[in-house]
Parts: sequence; C-alpha cells; structure tokens
Amino acid sequence: MIKYKPIGVVHTPFKNLEGMPIQPAGAQFVRGTVDVFPEYAEGLRDLGGFSHIILLYHLHQSADPKLTVTPFLDSKSHGIFATRAPVRPNPIGLSVVKLSKVEGFTLHVENIDILNGTPLLDIKPYVPEFDCHSADRVGWLEKAKGSVQKKKADDRFF
Repeated sequence: MIKYKPIGVVHTPFKNLEGMPIQPAGAQFVRGTVDVFPEYAEGLRDLGGFSHIILLYHLHQSADPKLTVTPFLDSKSHGIFATRAPVRPNPIGLSVVKLSKVEGFTLHVENIDILNGTPLLDIKPYVPEFDCHSADRVGWLEKAKGSVQKKKADDRFF
C-alpha cells in the first residue's frame, strides 16, 4: 500500500474548478500562497534561492479516473497519459510556479493554476539544467500551440 501525507495546503483565488486556467502558462500574474505545515518547515531551508518551484499536489476535486478523455485543448479523445487531464488513475497534479518569497512557513507564488484548498504533496526546486528540454515533438498538442493562455476549465472533469 502506498500512502502519502500532505505537507501543506495551497491557497489561490480559484474557488471553483470551472473557469480556472488549465496550466500555469494560462495563469500569468495570478498570485497564491502555499502554507507548509510547521513540522516540514526545516525542509524549506534554502528554497528561497530558486526563482521557480515544482508543486506536486493531490487533485482532491477530480472526478473518477478515465483512461481516455477529450482534453481542454482538443475536440478529440486521447489516452489519459497523453494528456494533462485531472481524471487520472492517481490524481497527482504538477505545476511549475514562480516563487516570489519564502516567509516563515508560507511560500508566496505567482502563475498558479491550482484550486484553493488543494493538499500539497511535495515541493521541488525547478532547475533549468535538469528540467528544461527541447522537445522534438509534442504529439496532438502541436495544433494547440499558443492557445493555453486563453483556455479555461469547463465542467468536463468534475
């Protein structure tokens, strides 16, 4: 049995899934905070030296898992693992956000696309040398380039 225990809670302006940005690229300048539980505070040491962080979180309002979905950026069905749709067998979300500052147990972030009250599972520093790769192909998303900033979530996954 695999068990995860939240290490904190994400706070954002998004109270409802519908109308949210679907990726951090569509949430430019949206600010939020991440409250890390006090017992994990020591783990925040030196995090403030990074401009961006990776947040891993539990998609606690996600609908039942599906193996094929019609994602927000297409009108055709695709396998869940070829999408970023939230209705996954293991409802784990990932967002790369800008870290403005660390203040005690609170992280101040920007470009956040996460539902308010979401349980936080982990934080990792974003390191371009590790995390930024040029992609030779982006599959079915090729035709959706440039549209993520304008696209908002609808009711298809809840």
